[in-house]
Amino acid sequence: MKNLIILMSLLLSLPVMSQTRVTKRIATKSTGYGITYSLPKTSLIVNVEVIKNTCKAGPYYRYAEKYLGVKNPVEEDQVYYQLGKIDLINKGIPNPEHTYTVEFKSGTVAPYVYLTEDGMLCAINAEYTPPVSSELEEAQKGKTGPVKVTDVSVFSEELLMAGSTAKQAEVAAKQIYRIRESRMNILTGDADNLPPDGQAMMLVINQLEEQEKALTNLFTGVCAKETDYYDVTVIPHDNLDKEVLFRFSDKLGIVSADDLGGTPVYMNLKATEKAPALEPKEAEKKEKLLKGVVYNIPGKAIVDITRNKNTLFKGEVQIAQFGSREGLAPVMFEDKKAPVKVLFYPETGAIKQIIQ
Repeated sequence: MKNLIILMSLLLSLPVMSQTRVTKRIATKSTGYGITYSLPKTSLIVNVEVIKNTCKAGPYYRYAEKYLGVKNPVEEDQVYYQLGKIDLINKGIPNPEHTYTVEFKSGTVAPYVYLTEDGMLCAINAEYTPPVSSELEEAQKGKTGPVKVTDVSVFSEELLMAGSTAKQAEVAAKQIYRIRESRMNILTGDADNLPPDGQAMMLVINQLEEQEKALTNLFTGVCAKETDYYDVTVIPHDNLDKEVLFRFSDKLGIVSADDLGGTPVYMNLKATEKAPALEPKEAEKKEKLLKGVVYNIPGKAIVDITRNKNTLFKGEVQIAQFGSREGLAPVMFEDKKAPVKVLFYPETGAIKQIIQ
């Protein structure tokens, strides 16, 4: 079976924190003391941070160095993108090929299990609280409004009356230096009319700083950052060698894997622990021998994600598809006085803890 790669839509408004939903199921006579669950297969989610930079040139950028000593003002309007942090999240999804029913003996004291909302096993005879996770969540940051360079509220009459751009720049620079002088006089106590108290002083200082910034932007220009997130889902069934996840363009951001307008971002995935492949008859025979509670022993793989030979992510992941399945003996759950408790990792189907 081929590896499956899906480029998901842009994530815009995920909650700050989320939690996996689980349900408690009690094995009763009406259900034949059986509860059905699915083992997971591994879905790797590549979460990509993309930073959009919007830059606007100020009308007086040619005079930035002459009047303010700024040597690198924004000289033209432009929008460009940068790749930010890349995370890899291991998420289990139900494997319809491996669905089982855990059957309890009728005399067992109140047997119960916890399942995820899509039917994957979390715990047997043990309370289960899903961990709070923020792996797939966008941090609500970096969002900005329209980028604006010119704030006419700080234009003095002298500046508005200036005939040429060169003259306007000269007048604006003088305003900046007058504001700086006023702020310094207030801070040193040399101003003729000082604010009556500390709170009023801070208010005046903040207003002066805002005016100075608005005027300075006319020379330096402004750049604003806006952060967005994309998901690429990979369901591996074999090793991956330079598999194109997506392409990235400095001018367009993320584009599809077949869009030659961007440079490719590759994923390499190499199994480091993998169960030996069985012949169909052997696999069928082993499946029939599985008794009790069937669980996964996942394999492992090394993943690295690169662009232009630069490593963007590297780490080890557990892959359920690379592992094997085993079963817990039914007799473990037949003790009426002290039933065995088992906790699982729902994302891999592996045993986390057995409590006797």
